[in-house]
Amino acid sequence: MTDTFRAILVSRDDDKKQSVDFVDMREDELMEGDVTVAVEATTVNYKDGLAITGMAPVVRRWPMVPGIDLAGTVVSSDHPDWQNGDRVILNGWGVGETHYGAYAGRARLKGDWLVRLPSSLSARDAMAVGTAGYTAMLCVMALERHGIEPARGPVIVTGAAGGVGSVAISLLSRLGYHVIASTGRTAEADYLRDLGAAEILDRAELSSPAKPIGKERWAGGVDAVGSHTLANVLSMTSYGGAVAACGLAGGMDLPTSVAPFILRGVCLLGIDSVMAPRALREEAWRRLAGELDHDKLATLSTTIGFEDIPAAARDIVEGKIRGRVVVEM
Repeated sequence: MTDTFRAILVSRDDDKKQSVDFVDMREDELMEGDVTVAVEATTVNYKDGLAITGMAPVVRRWPMVPGIDLAGTVVSSDHPDWQNGDRVILNGWGVGETHYGAYAGRARLKGDWLVRLPSSLSARDAMAVGTAGYTAMLCVMALERHGIEPARGPVIVTGAAGGVGSVAISLLSRLGYHVIASTGRTAEADYLRDLGAAEILDRAELSSPAKPIGKERWAGGVDAVGSHTLANVLSMTSYGGAVAACGLAGGMDLPTSVAPFILRGVCLLGIDSVMAPRALREEAWRRLAGELDHDKLATLSTTIGFEDIPAAARDIVEGKIRGRVVVEM
């Protein structure tokens, strides 16, 4: 009998009503690819939550195995870069959206999508970072390229208690930045300070419509919220500053003016993690392995089982999850 493995399959009927089921799958049911990976750990990102709950059109091919992140071991490969036994990480590339993803015991993928798992990280560690943490690193790297150094002044992190925010605070504080953490969950203030936040800002201060230009309060920022929050962050960024934008938890709109850009020379740095080139991914993961405090990584992550993924998906879109969630297979 052909060996099977457990998977989560998201389907919808003719009326576009979505269902989520645990199923048994075989390797010959997987999609095309030149590398097969035994999945050892995955995670639940905000995008995964949207895919499973159907609250946004993340899934674009039906049925679909969700899950945009995985870490595991290569069990077969026709790709020249990978051999059986290699430890690898996968983030993005449309996996879990148009290509069967991480919520299964096996994943068949394109070898060009994979990054080698740094030797200092376990599969669990890598998924405690996940796309959220890897995106946070891309944001930090973008700010650095723009010359936003600690000496320039404070940096703000919005959605601070979420996955991107938690890792961004940890990274930035360790690099010497004065970090202002913006959150709607003021009960998480001690958690955010433990990660390295120097100040806590109630997100209500950034939630109202923004003025075209406001008091200069920070040299840069990492924004995972969008909408009015990002507009306010931009309006209060100091001359020559920059904000790395990577999320839309508060909405896809950006109700602002050109004032911050043409009066203060502020730059808005768009961060895409899904299709980022391999060299950039490898640099981000190299730095994450060396610069992310492993003790803080443990603090900002919790572990759940495979059967708990749907509940965690609901919780993350409802803003009930702090930090990162690791799924151990």
